Amino acid sequence: MKLTALAAALALVSGAALADPVAGTWKTQADDNGNYGLVTISTCGAEICGVLGQGYDKSGKKVSSPNIGKRMIWGMKPKGSGKYSGGKIWAPDRDKTYNSKMALSGNSLKVEGCVLGICRGQTWSRVN
Repeated sequence: MKLTALAAALALVSGAALADPVAGTWKTQADDNGNYGLVTISTCGAEICGVLGQGYDKSGKKVSSPNIGKRMIWGMKPKGSGKYSGGKIWAPDRDKTYNSKMALSGNSLKVEGCVLGICRGQTWSRVN
């Protein structure tokens, strides 16, 4: 019994030690209407993925949306020094998927997506 508890504790500690620095909850920049969302980024095997959480209007009031819970980032690969690339990002405001890269700097995450040479990006802020 003690051995099982020890093994479980070690698994939790080693999992936390392996957490990527970008893992956490991020607030997106506001869109043209002032709406923003929270994206939860985590490790998915050797890659980084993210799910769109709650959305808010410009006054900070929760909004309901069919996009909540949808995969927003997938296939992102850590490249070192806070850089990530090789993944995809889905932009719910335009319902388009872009080739993406990200750059982490402290509590800011620059996210950029490109399709057919047209790129757009945002800087997200860490919530936790």
